[in-house]
Amino acid sequence: MCFSATASFSAGAVLLGVGTLTLRSALASSHSLQRRDLPFAAIPLLFAIQQLIEGVIWLTFRFDAPLLNSVMTHVYSFFSHVLWPVYVPAAVLLMEPAGWRRRGLIAFVAAGAALGTYLLYVLVAFPIVSRPTGQHIEYVSPHFFAAVTMTLYLLSTAVSPLLSTHHMVVVFGVLALLSFGAAYAFYATWFISVWCFFAALLSSVVYLHFGVRKLNRSRSNDNGMSAHRSQEA
Repeated sequence: MCFSATASFSAGAVLLGVGTLTLRSALASSHSLQRRDLPFAAIPLLFAIQQLIEGVIWLTFRFDAPLLNSVMTHVYSFFSHVLWPVYVPAAVLLMEPAGWRRRGLIAFVAAGAALGTYLLYVLVAFPIVSRPTGQHIEYVSPHFFAAVTMTLYLLSTAVSPLLSTHHMVVVFGVLALLSFGAAYAFYATWFISVWCFFAALLSSVVYLHFGVRKLNRSRSNDNGMSAHRSQEA
């Protein structure tokens, strides 16, 4: 679990398969003119890319490639620090129908965007270093206003899905929240790496969301056909 290049590459390969199936399922279960759920469906693929990047970072330690390490560390940090607090609430918002939940999610998107902008500034203005410590990768970067930053990050990435009207999206948020707490409690030094790995695996729940929706739609169609035949009889 983020303990080696093999673990990161294996997770990335699995998530590439899960992500491909998720997008196919989303396309099959969505109306041809309604694709607002595709950003949420893309989450496993994005996590796959992030895990593959971390696999490369592991290799840079083994083969002493400091330039490649610096580039991949900053790309990985863009995913972990900037992308997710903006992307997750926005993807959930796009799927949400009009109502108070959607209005609440707009606030989470605004908070995530503000946080992502701030962390992008930190990423550009200050050096971020990755180094192997034990069986993990430690990402060392300045953390100003750490309590506020961590709170906004948690709200945007793990709490925002809890507002969704979609059951499996809520499950994704609950599991992300629990894994966030577990990673921070047991792997505080390597929190960024470990929690991103856990969250990557949990993104398989995204596939279940579209699989369940497709199944429900199939049952609804079957029931509709049965009712139509009964009327004709």
